[in-house]
Amino acid sequence: MKSLGLVEVSGVVAAVDALDIMCKSANVSFVTWERKLGGRLVTIIVTGDVSDVTEAVECVKRSCVTPPCASFVIANPHEETQRMVELSASRLTKTKK
Repeated sequence: MKSLGLVEVSGVVAAVDALDIMCKSANVSFVTWERKLGGRLVTIIVTGDVSDVTEAVECVKRSCVTPPCASFVIANPHEETQRMVELSASRLTKTKK
């Protein structure tokens, strides 16, 4: 995991739009998503090279159906940050089974 890109948007529809924009605009991979407040706030997390993640996040800020509430790129995340993201992602894979 070279870098993480986080985008928080209002609503599931905007989250799907944001993920679509990120995956189409740069070479990033979807890691996980978190829903809070009954899905009213959704955080999408992607990974990739710092330049790709930065481009993906910037594209969402320009093009998403609703502007993001928050966005951030973490270059070279700390191992505890990686562990937290992996924990979130593991909950996603458990749901698929």
